[in-house]
Amino acid sequence: MILDLDIGNTLSKWRLKERSSNQIKARGAVWTHEEWRPGEDIPDLGIVEVVRISNVARSEVLIETVGMLSKRVMSVHVARSESEALGVRNGYEHPGLLGVDRWLGVLAGYRLSQGCVVVDCGSAITMDIVLPGGEHLGGYILPGLRLMKESLRLNTRNVPIDPDSEPATLRVPGKKTLDAVGHGVYMTAVSTIDRLYAEACDRYGAVLPLFVTGGDSEIIARGLKMPHAVWRDMVYGGLEALFPVTQNECNGQMTGAPVVPPVESLEWLRKGLAFSSLL
Repeated sequence: MILDLDIGNTLSKWRLKERSSNQIKARGAVWTHEEWRPGEDIPDLGIVEVVRISNVARSEVLIETVGMLSKRVMSVHVARSESEALGVRNGYEHPGLLGVDRWLGVLAGYRLSQGCVVVDCGSAITMDIVLPGGEHLGGYILPGLRLMKESLRLNTRNVPIDPDSEPATLRVPGKKTLDAVGHGVYMTAVSTIDRLYAEACDRYGAVLPLFVTGGDSEIIARGLKMPHAVWRDMVYGGLEALFPVTQNECNGQMTGAPVVPPVESLEWLRKGLAFSSLL
């Protein structure tokens, strides 16, 4: 079995993958801490042969995690942001400072489509751009849905936007404070993503596939006007690409990867930008 760990600052996700069949056998999430309890927080390590780790939590968490796993598992791989990997050249001035979850998303997207825009909708919303040919241009970071609500200090922080809401409902003016905040936050997120995506394609003269990942990917993606694909396991896809174990992975396949989304013409995007600049 292969255990993939996506360790975040507050929440850590895991996925158990069968090596022979490439099937996902189990998955889960726990609050991030330094001492894991095999069989409770994560699967029983007696059945695990390989562990692949993405970590954006404190370095102490990674040190303790790797130390524990190395005593019980044959092979432990830790992803790190590098200056270049799998044909992608990291666009950060100091490559190691790019969040490894973003780096893995870029690697997965590039492996699938040879140039793309990756939007990760979590505590923060990040956007990364990589051109055909592998040049990572850097990206953008803005507050996620919950952080935007918290910033207004209107006692709405613990009331999430209903993930089953229809985009048309969230686009209209709210008739009570709770709805006004939720709709405003939602429109800020989707409008910013649409705009930044269109501007990036216009600036670099390339219409790129758009992938959306992260915990809020489903609700945000439904409101986007730009063609896109939701890829919830994008970090895991990056781990598969960087540390291939199964035959399918060695052949470049990533479990759960979506069909590459269609793209609009550059002319269509530029017309939209020209119109919006008049508003």
